Amino acid sequence: MTTPRQTQSYLRNLFESRGLKPKGKLGQNFLIDLNLLQVIVAAAELGREDLVLEVGSGTGSLTAALAAQAGAVLGVELDPDFYQLARENTAAFSNVVLLHVDILESKHRINRQVLDTLRRMLVEGPARRLKLVANLPYVVATPVITNFLVSDLPFERMVVTIQWELAARLVAEPSTKDYGSLSVLVQSLADPRILRRLPPQVFWPRPKVDSALVLIRPNPAKRAAIRDLPGFQSFVRDLYLHRRKNLRGALHPLLGKRFDKESLDALLSSHGFDPGGRAEALTVAEHLRLFEVLFEAGALAARTTDPNEKQPLDPPS
Repeated sequence: MTTPRQTQSYLRNLFESRGLKPKGKLGQNFLIDLNLLQVIVAAAELGREDLVLEVGSGTGSLTAALAAQAGAVLGVELDPDFYQLARENTAAFSNVVLLHVDILESKHRINRQVLDTLRRMLVEGPARRLKLVANLPYVVATPVITNFLVSDLPFERMVVTIQWELAARLVAEPSTKDYGSLSVLVQSLADPRILRRLPPQVFWPRPKVDSALVLIRPNPAKRAAIRDLPGFQSFVRDLYLHRRKNLRGALHPLLGKRFDKESLDALLSSHGFDPGGRAEALTVAEHLRLFEVLFEAGALAARTTDPNEKQPLDPPS
């Protein structure tokens, strides 16, 4: 079964014939390197037991390549013109379901229709192993990755192309400029790895920055070690609201009136934390241990809210 080869000339002719123009505000940069398309599919390691979610189906080129190997594909496309193109280019595949919706229901929350459809498809089968494989629009990449990681959906892996700057934050190590709340949350739940750096010329229209192909493997053992995931997510996010503050200064506003600064210093020191140090010097394991120390000391209340409701990570300092 063949589908159109998504080259730059093919896209130019296709868009001209339909009177279409890629929309920068929607992150519509199309992968035109056919070898990289195969690299993405290969990294996904697809089989008939796989249900693949693709966010931003575009023309349906990657969708069709995924459908040729996976058991089922759920594609999500916001733009009505490209939704129609994706429908046409995947019409021959009975295992493709396309949704014409925004992946985000609000600014930072996954669309409930997408969540419900994924759960229904997992139950109905035959594909029962869930994967995210997508050329993610830059504007939604962070909330898509983080919200799916903290959700109860059993993703086996995520293979995504994202902005290089975001990829660097996902894999950053302590005491580096890219290390922050996003690094800590993702690495506390999964094992992220950059597979390739992608120059602008492999996309059309060309983005102004480099991209990256990233493999994220959710780690069930890591997740099980976090007793209160919504609480930990909130804690990490709030800890980095003011990156330039030392640990004492960053923590004290989070604890309300439960601890004065002297008591907080004593608690931190007794567990081997330097009150004058900075959060970004702590390893992921130390962030988890700090959360446990504060939780056990009654400094943090248990959180039972839906992690899908959380605000974005790494706010500007």
